[in-house]
Order: sequence, then C-alpha cells, then structure tokens
Amino acid sequence: MRVEIWSDIACPWCYVGKARFEKALAGFEHRDRVEVVHRSFELDPHRAKGDAQPVITMLTAKYGMSEAQAQAGEDNLGRQAAAEGLAYRTRGRDHGNTFDMHRLLHLAKEHGRQSELLDAFYAANFAEERSVFTEGDERLVELAVAAGLDADAVRAVLADPDAYAAEVRADEQEAAQLGATGVPFFVLDRTYGVSGAQPAEVFSRALAQAWGQRPSLTLVQDADGDADACGPDGCAVPRT
Repeated sequence: MRVEIWSDIACPWCYVGKARFEKALAGFEHRDRVEVVHRSFELDPHRAKGDAQPVITMLTAKYGMSEAQAQAGEDNLGRQAAAEGLAYRTRGRDHGNTFDMHRLLHLAKEHGRQSELLDAFYAANFAEERSVFTEGDERLVELAVAAGLDADAVRAVLADPDAYAAEVRADEQEAAQLGATGVPFFVLDRTYGVSGAQPAEVFSRALAQAWGQRPSLTLVQDADGDADACGPDGCAVPRT
C-alpha cells in the first residue's frame, strides 16, 4: 500500500501531522508493506527567495488577526507539538519561501533519504534558533548532509534553479487535481484521503480501512491450468 503525503516545511500542522501519522503507522500490523512518499505543496509559492519575515507578522497580515491572537495560536501549536514529543519555538520564528527545500526533498527521494531530510527541515524550522530562510544555501547544505546526502550533489541542485523544479510543480498540480486546498493532505492508495493533522486514531482507522479495501488479484489462465513458469525451486523443464 502507498501513502502519499502533501506537505510544506512552513506548515506547523504538517510537522505535527507527520508525527501523528507515524505513530499510527508504527502500530499498524502491515506497516512493513506500506510505502510512504512525501509530496510538495507550497503555502506561499509567490514569496521571493530570501524574503523572510517574522511568523507573527505574516499571520497578522494574512489572516487579519491581532498580534495577541497570532501569538495565542502559536502557543496552542506549541502545546500540540509537545503532546507528540516535538520541540516547537513559539517565539521568534520566521517564515519564507520553501521551493528550494522541496527541490532538495526530491533529490533526497532518489537516495532514499526523503523522510530524514523532511525531519531535518522541520526541526530546523520549528525547533532550532537558526533560520532556514535567512542564512543562505549553505544552511540547507548543512541540513541535507546531516540527513545523509552528498554536499556536492546538494550544492549542484541549489545552483541550478531548474533542478527538480518540474517535479515540485507536478506534485502541486496533482494536489489541485485531487482537491487538496491545504496541507497536510494524506492519500492512501489513491482511494482514501485524510485532510489535516488528525489524531493518530484517525490515521489508524484509515490505514486499516484502506488495507481492507485493496482489490484482490484475479488470475486469468487457459483451460489447461497454469502455464510453465519459474519459481523458488527453479524453472519447469518441458518434457518431450
């Protein structure tokens, strides 16, 4: 079974939702047969690279709330994150463009390190003092290397604005086609969708339901039965 997760590094509920989903997956009987693929979704795709601003400022401008309301929301997110064992800075975070990070996540996917890099980006953005938006490309290189990627390969991607850009845009177009207007957005076997950072119990039910609804394989064969084939014990040898 395949689970695809659309998310953005700038999305705090994606950070919390990933932890809740992984808690459900850890308790799922068939977890070793579940492939998890992380897909790209930008919450602020039109923001220029390097244009960072405090999260509180962004929230008040985007949603028309007061600074007190924005801070209360951050405090609530901090409590939600702590309940999942996640560190979360409720003061002093910034917000910016995540396109390059999504491009690097596609590089990481090719090397089997996608989840590790996503975790590194989340921790850097939500828990650490240093910014992922204002320190330049070498900050992303540092995080990617810590997640197991080659530094030169990472720098090559960052130096080429077209590298993996089409893959990011394809993910975003596919999200729109599936009806996703926000993230996190979870799609199980292209049959079931779960929107938002639901409790782990909801993900557990969704996994069980999607697994139980997988179609069984119908074999098509001729009237004489199975044809010759190779198997663990070797290949059938035609007798004359």
